[in-house]
Amino acid sequence: MPIPSLMPIPSLAFAWFSDLLVEHCEIFFSLFAVDMDTILVEQPPDTWESFPLFQVFNNYLRLDENLCGGRFHTQLRDTFAPQVVRYVDLMESSVAQSLHKSYEKEKWESKGPVGCAASEDLFWKLDALQTFIHDLYWPDDVFAKHLEQRLKLMACDMMEACINRTLQAFQTWERKGTARWTSTDYIVPSEMCAMINVILEAKTQSLKLCTFDGADTHQYHNKIDQLVDKTLSDMQTGLIVKMTAILEASITKLARYDEGSLLAPILSLTYNKGMSSSGREVGKAYVNFVRNSTEQLRQRVTDELWVINFFEQWYSSQMNLLCNWLSERIDHGLHLFQLSALSHIVRKIYSDFELQGIEEEKLNSKVYQTIMSRIQLEEAAASVTNGLNREHEDSEEYPDNVADAIAKGKTGGLHRTDSETSEGSYVNRIQNATQNVMGRITGIGRGVGNIGGIGGFANKFLNNKF
Repeated sequence: MPIPSLMPIPSLAFAWFSDLLVEHCEIFFSLFAVDMDTILVEQPPDTWESFPLFQVFNNYLRLDENLCGGRFHTQLRDTFAPQVVRYVDLMESSVAQSLHKSYEKEKWESKGPVGCAASEDLFWKLDALQTFIHDLYWPDDVFAKHLEQRLKLMACDMMEACINRTLQAFQTWERKGTARWTSTDYIVPSEMCAMINVILEAKTQSLKLCTFDGADTHQYHNKIDQLVDKTLSDMQTGLIVKMTAILEASITKLARYDEGSLLAPILSLTYNKGMSSSGREVGKAYVNFVRNSTEQLRQRVTDELWVINFFEQWYSSQMNLLCNWLSERIDHGLHLFQLSALSHIVRKIYSDFELQGIEEEKLNSKVYQTIMSRIQLEEAAASVTNGLNREHEDSEEYPDNVADAIAKGKTGGLHRTDSETSEGSYVNRIQNATQNVMGRITGIGRGVGNIGGIGGFANKFLNNKF
């Protein structure tokens, strides 16, 4: 009689034992669930001390292939799902209220790269909430994705509110001290730099808080990114307009010396007698403003690329304004006061922004070359009449090329170099400029002579002077 095979018996026994073990665990957990439900019922509402209990059991069950998705695991999920939803609801309301209150009392003290206290608190809360929900490792994939999407949408909404509130505060600060905006004593407030940092940090945080594993599935990150770019552009434009207004106010002082101006003869008289400030002082005041502002932005704003881009746009705006101002006076020569101020401003701005890292091709633009051509021509004409003496005497730091022109004027005229000799039109330009200057002097004499009370003195002075 053949002996029956006993080989299948051990495998069946082990399978039977595994099923018994799983059933034993489920029975044990079901008994524990009775006590757990009793404790959860007695737990005060809106308290979350039971979440660590869920995490302990869920982390154990989800790693056991026999118990994952079992009866107790399902009961655990169904028991805590309403608490998770309630927790997210309360946190969303709490973060929104905190954001509103924080911005109402925000003092805009710089907090480094995060910007300010309100934005730092917001970004931390959003990140902490998303990290907490992620660490629950919710067993239901559909519900887990729903929670993640809701948190990403909440982060998008909160960051949008943060950006809009920051822009409103920035625009409010733009309107503060309107009278000071045109003064060269003005320095960009550190509070406005902090606001710029908030927007820059929002751009960085949105990549983490508004994307799903690095993918912008629902376009939340793209929405924030576009809002950030628009806000930064608005901030940059507004700040450049305000800072360019200071240059406009400075060159407005120069316009009083225009030919045909009512005050030009009197101002020229006091200028030539040394009774008024020199044009270089106006230039130095504006250059000091530029240096203080660039230093403030360099130290306070954390994004190097944004600072460089801002400097490029600001430099271009200044050059365009100066070029337009000179174009309006294309048919008239510049007064020595105007020439000295413009020469100092243009040359110093060029060198200062070069030190700030602006590219040579953007510094030496067509607009800049046009301005310098006009200034050099006016300087050459002034050196022929020895007119820059006072500006040279008032300054120990006068630009080398102007000082050389003055020195050449003192020794009897301009000395032409070989390159200048080859350009035949250059002599004609000097002669025309000289004629313009002499004609202007004659016009000034006639204008001063027509002013009652000082006509005789003015004519006598002009005759002696020239």
